[in-house]
Amino acid sequence: MPQGETNRRFSGGRRCTIPQRTSYRVNEAIRAPKVQLIGPNGENLGVVSRAEALRRAAEANLDLVEVAPNANPPVCRIMDYGKFLYEKKKKARERKRPNRDIKEMRLRPRTALHDRNIKIREAREWLEAGHKVRVVVLFRGREITYPELALNNLKEIAQELADLARVEVPPRLEGRRMVMVLAPSRKK
Repeated sequence: MPQGETNRRFSGGRRCTIPQRTSYRVNEAIRAPKVQLIGPNGENLGVVSRAEALRRAAEANLDLVEVAPNANPPVCRIMDYGKFLYEKKKKARERKRPNRDIKEMRLRPRTALHDRNIKIREAREWLEAGHKVRVVVLFRGREITYPELALNNLKEIAQELADLARVEVPPRLEGRRMVMVLAPSRKK
C-alpha cells in the first residue's frame, strides 16, 4: 500500500483505500455523542445520537460522513464516501486542466490574400464565440530569411480583427514559426 494511505472498512463490508490527510471523519471515527443528521437525499433528519445515525447509515448501506465538524452539534451526512471522494478528485482535476479554448490558425509567409481572408473569417467566428485565436506563420526552407513578410501578415490580420479582438501576445519568432495570440475584446 502506498505511503500516506490507510485501509478502512466501511459499512456494507466493502474496503476502500483513502488518503490519510482527508479532513472527514467517517462512520466509527465520528466522536460526537449527538449529530445533526442529513439524509442521503439531502433532507434534514434532525439531531440524533451517534449510534442512531450509524444505524440509519447501515440500513441505507451507505457511510456516515462528518461534513461540518465545527458546528454544534456536528453535521453528518449519509452518503457513499467512495463516490464522494471520486467526485471531489474529479472536480480538482477539472480545475487544474489548462484552458483548452484556444483555436489555432496556420498560415505561410506567402499565403494568398483570398486564402488568408477565408482564415480570417473563420477566426472571426471563433472570436465571436469567445475563443482565443493563436495565429501561426510557419516557415519552410529559406522563407525564414524574410521574417518581415510574416510580421506584416500578422499585423494586417490583427488590424482586420481589431473590432473583435485585442492582441494578447504580440508577434514573436519561436524557432521556424512566428506566433501571435488574439483574445476577444471585453464587451462594454
